[in-house]
Amino acid sequence: MDMVIKKTNELSSEELTRIFIERVKVFVVEQNCAYQEVDEEDFKAKHAIVKDGENIAAYARLLEDEEAVRIGRVIVVKDYRGSGLSTKMLQFILKNIDHSKPVRLSAQTYIKHMYESVGFKTISDEYLEDDIPHVDMELVEPNG
Repeated sequence: MDMVIKKTNELSSEELTRIFIERVKVFVVEQNCAYQEVDEEDFKAKHAIVKDGENIAAYARLLEDEEAVRIGRVIVVKDYRGSGLSTKMLQFILKNIDHSKPVRLSAQTYIKHMYESVGFKTISDEYLEDDIPHVDMELVEPNG
């Protein structure tokens, strides 16, 4: 499997379309959440993509502002779940991003242990986002 991080303007139209298809499939269809999944943030995002041939196996969106680097829209495509691919992708991301600022994310509570395994800690109480329990997390020290 190939792992790469690209800016939006470095993606081909096919790559970007495949990303949007997989994100909408997970966040809108599977999780039954009607919201603006593709948004203006995508223009300035970087995209971490794990490909198996032409297929996307896993993905995360990376956003950076003056305060932090934010990891979001983390998905593993259904056929690849349970393989440890999310951990491998996060380790790849953490080796390839700017660590001069805090690295943060909003995690669905049921999967926060996976983020803890690569060095994140919970920094908020649990809250609901689109009726799904979440916690905010920040990287303490990268593991792996």
